Amino acid sequence: MENIKNIPKEKFELLGKQSTETREHIAAPSLTFLQDSWRRLKKNKAAVFSMCIILLLVLVSIVTIWVTPYNPTKQTEFVNLPPKLPGVNINGLNGKMLVGGNLVDKYQQLDVPKGTSFLLGTDYLGRDLLSRLFVGMRISLIIGFCAAILDITIGVIYGLTSGLLGGRVDTIMQRILEILSGIPNLVVMILFITVFKPGILTIVGAMALTNWISMARIVRAQTLKFKDQEFVMAATTLGESRWKIALKHILPNISSVIVVQMMFSIPTAIFFEAFLSLIGLGITPPNASLGTLINDGIKNFRFLPYQMWSPALILSIIMIGFNLLADGLRDAFDPKTKE
Repeated sequence: MENIKNIPKEKFELLGKQSTETREHIAAPSLTFLQDSWRRLKKNKAAVFSMCIILLLVLVSIVTIWVTPYNPTKQTEFVNLPPKLPGVNINGLNGKMLVGGNLVDKYQQLDVPKGTSFLLGTDYLGRDLLSRLFVGMRISLIIGFCAAILDITIGVIYGLTSGLLGGRVDTIMQRILEILSGIPNLVVMILFITVFKPGILTIVGAMALTNWISMARIVRAQTLKFKDQEFVMAATTLGESRWKIALKHILPNISSVIVVQMMFSIPTAIFFEAFLSLIGLGITPPNASLGTLINDGIKNFRFLPYQMWSPALILSIIMIGFNLLADGLRDAFDPKTKE
């Protein structure tokens, strides 16, 4: 106390009178829900990296509609050529391969014109694998996104209707879901594809028959959670119609859950398409998807493994990328997640 009394008054600075607005001023910037979610997502390096990879693959798929090294459907006499990178003299990447225990230059053996090189080699019909990989990646992504859009459309409408109406309507709609979910997805898809002509529309339609069930259940659960909240009850008291409440109040609050579920459904649809193509029920030739390319590569895998590695690698990257991005979005949209 003695030391405090000896401090001169000049060392003290009187604080001025502050207004209520000054005392309650928030120094930190105000963020919307999307801005705060983006801030959280940026901290997840794996999710951001996955998003960049996915955007790059989508961009490449779009650009290669007009620009490809070769015609992806044109057959040539240069069959089963190994990869050849110009200026690279590494076995496996210089056009040479083992034939009968001897290293043979396949480009020279088949009299391939000088300056002609296939970066990923050719298939059994002499088609450029890189060009076909671009086509296959594009078709697989189209199927994945189309199936996800149908899942959202059907699942959200069904789930909102079931959760909002409740009562007997909800009970009947849930019993229908239980019946549909009891039928294996693969059986439904195979039956649908065998009845109709195989193609993109047929595969997407087959996926749309059953893949929306999980989306509908999630949306219903979220609708039941929010429809008893105070802001929904206030809107009901003020005379808002049920569908206006659903579109104006409930749907925006469950949009984050819908987006996350959609990100999980895209790789699921791509995987199902690849599996159907692998068993011969997918895209019909001469079109290609990642599944058909893997199917063609498996036939010669023991002797020409390069024909399967590239589509299998791209499929793995797409599956892992979407799942990591979905995990990142789930954490970003949840404000209770620890940063």
